[in-house]
Amino acid sequence: MDSKREKDNETECAKITNVLLKSRTGEFDLESIMFLKLRNLGIYDLGCIGDCINLERLDLSGNNITNLGPLSPLRRLLVLNLSANRISNLEPLSSCEGLQSLNVAGNVIPSVDNLHALKSLKKLESIRLKDNTYNYTNPVCKNSSYRTLILDIFPNMKVLDGERVVGRGSDLYQLCKDIDDTIKAGMYKNGQLPELPETKPWVDDGFWEIKRSNNAIVDEAYKQFSDVLHECRLLNSRAAHVISQNERTISLKNQPKQYAV
Repeated sequence: MDSKREKDNETECAKITNVLLKSRTGEFDLESIMFLKLRNLGIYDLGCIGDCINLERLDLSGNNITNLGPLSPLRRLLVLNLSANRISNLEPLSSCEGLQSLNVAGNVIPSVDNLHALKSLKKLESIRLKDNTYNYTNPVCKNSSYRTLILDIFPNMKVLDGERVVGRGSDLYQLCKDIDDTIKAGMYKNGQLPELPETKPWVDDGFWEIKRSNNAIVDEAYKQFSDVLHECRLLNSRAAHVISQNERTISLKNQPKQYAV
């Protein structure tokens, strides 16, 4: 009997149900759920997750999910973490028109072709297929050109695998891409690359200088921190003194009484 009950509980945990959603969020109505974290629960069946139609942030990392079909009704979803699952097909996410950030590192996505289904997501600006921190990757990452191919599919992409490809910090990536394109095109002259234009500074003059207003803020923060640290030292000294006194008192009480003969 106990074995059967444990098996039933395991099945309930492996599938998303109304009971699981309400117990995790404290919400009575599934449509009221906007943020949901269901990490490392052994989930393989997304069940009724599609009923949370107002969901904006969803974390399903560290499960055994293969089928993303139940996620298709979540049109208001903004951030989705599906890392460390067993996903190979992303097509059901094509209807999540509000999606901005997608983490699918640590899955089994075979090629860049599997990402074409998400091309219609105009707001998608961050994709993670590889995460070196946790050693998560995908078969598609074995293709040395996968980053370039992904950026060709998603021209509005700002962050790829945690690295900015647009804005500050993207210049180095663009330089590497230009060199790679030149090499692939075979544009050699007598075994040497063509002369590159004169380099320009990546940032404007004075970019690294600390402004006075910022410096004043730093000084004030440092002063406040020093004051707090000084108070902590005083409290520590007083506490050590009190502990020492108590230890001496206890020691005296525990000494055997001596009687005069």
